[in-house]
Amino acid sequence: MNLTVVLATARCSGYHCLVGQSEWSQYFPECGGTSQSPVDVVTTLTKYDPSLIPLTPLGYSQHGNKPFTMYNNGHTAVIELPDWMGVGGMPWLFTAVQMHLHWGSGGPSHGGSEHTINGQSADAELHVVHYNSELYPNMSTAMTQSDGLSVLGILIETGEETNPAFNNILNYLSRIRHADQKVFIPAFDIQSLLPKDLGRYYRYNGSLTTPPCSQSVIWTLFNERVHISKAQVKLRHRHKLPLGVYLSCTLILNGF
Repeated sequence: MNLTVVLATARCSGYHCLVGQSEWSQYFPECGGTSQSPVDVVTTLTKYDPSLIPLTPLGYSQHGNKPFTMYNNGHTAVIELPDWMGVGGMPWLFTAVQMHLHWGSGGPSHGGSEHTINGQSADAELHVVHYNSELYPNMSTAMTQSDGLSVLGILIETGEETNPAFNNILNYLSRIRHADQKVFIPAFDIQSLLPKDLGRYYRYNGSLTTPPCSQSVIWTLFNERVHISKAQVKLRHRHKLPLGVYLSCTLILNGF
């Protein structure tokens, strides 16, 4: 069953709720817009939309032999994706651009996910970013359009069992400890990072979660969470990367 979000509530957590985010709109006007992300999904205030169908990853498993580029953009690790990857099951064809992780500082009240469900955060969140290649020539142009981007949001929880797929990323974090550092990592199956159930999700129109806060994103937040082990989380902490402090506050989903 697919769901579309019709209402969300306000919550604030993370570093930029304390410093900076309230001032973003002074420098990036769209950050003060009416369709900002992330949001808190209140499940009792969602409704079923029969027009939504399961998403279809396109080429996610056909990674080829050319290494992926992973770099530290100053607040998280970003992995560039080849343009033959995309996502179907949307109103248009969307081509993959990159994916990145949002981490927390640890502990039950310091979850690292940007989106929350019923006020509860997850330990981390993976975003896979695509642009509308059916209507627009590139990511830069698509960012300026309300239907320009599609971002998949995957909530991540920690447990006891190791998730080998995430080692494809975690094993190389030590090489990008500082901003602007990059590393080439072996190509791998991107679909292995996703939940198995791609037919249950929350859908809403929102924005990029950091400046310039472009209100151009069709968000798909999967209901099923993926899991990594506590040992894998410790691996990230052991590398002492300055990742996980760039969290956005969850916001009211305007217009409802």
